Amino acid sequence: MTDDKQKILLESGTNELEIVEFRIDERGANGDTVPCYYGVNVAKVREIIRRPTTYKIPNSHPAVEGMMQLRDSVLAVINLAHVLGKSDQGLAADRVVVLEFNRLTVGILVHSVSCIYRISWEQVEPPAGALGADNVTGVVKMKDRIILILDFEKIVAEICGRDILYQIEAEQMSGEQVFDRSSCRILVADDSRFIRNNICSSLRCAGYRVEEAENGADAWEMIKRILERCSNDGVPYTSEFNMLITDIEMPQMDGLHLTSLIRKESALQGLPVLIFSSLATEDNKRKWCDLGANAIVTKPDLPNLVQLADSLLQ
Repeated sequence: MTDDKQKILLESGTNELEIVEFRIDERGANGDTVPCYYGVNVAKVREIIRRPTTYKIPNSHPAVEGMMQLRDSVLAVINLAHVLGKSDQGLAADRVVVLEFNRLTVGILVHSVSCIYRISWEQVEPPAGALGADNVTGVVKMKDRIILILDFEKIVAEICGRDILYQIEAEQMSGEQVFDRSSCRILVADDSRFIRNNICSSLRCAGYRVEEAENGADAWEMIKRILERCSNDGVPYTSEFNMLITDIEMPQMDGLHLTSLIRKESALQGLPVLIFSSLATEDNKRKWCDLGANAIVTKPDLPNLVQLADSLLQ
């Protein structure tokens, strides 16, 4: 996909995305190869290469295949079959998908890369039951297979130790309060349970009241119910909530489409919208502000998230 196409998806609020489909195969009970299909947002994919020589890293996480050289950079390579608990003995993983997000770059070892699909977020269903308990954030049903959208933010954080950036002490988050945070209610929309829990815990430690939504569609339904109640009671929406913090990539409705709907709703004039995303490059930040976001924070910068929330709500 060209950069121009990706820019359109990240600035227009059309509720569309493009995913790279790849396979992590496993051995069946009879020794046959069972193909398993997964996907990642193209916006996170820097490039796809044949598997290069990798070098073992002493005392590294068991899911780290090793390190590789990519031009002037040295990257960790994660064995995705190990992360997903696949029995792939004898199956060659000969592709590396180089991902770039959360201000880091990492290689993901996969068995093969199939193609790119452009779809609507409405086609991405939240995972049901045990399927959503671990590393999956979305399910795409194709005619002949199911593609699982993986939570790479969680996977990489747990393997590379980036999760320590989310563990902020309560006293750091509370700091010097210049207003009563407990009088403000923030709605947080993020499809990753791992990320959402950390956002909400940090905001609550700081003193805010927090409501949670698993995706943009759920958040929009919650907002519409709030507007209806407030309209019936003759009070402003601020009597029930004061701010939205949203991710970009979410099943059913992404954060950009959610932001555009809010900006079209006259009753929500003045509602602060803060985007918290791993895709928050400087170029994307400018586009998202043009779409209606008041502020953007790059994951996993939770301290700055609280500071910006303060500045928007004072």
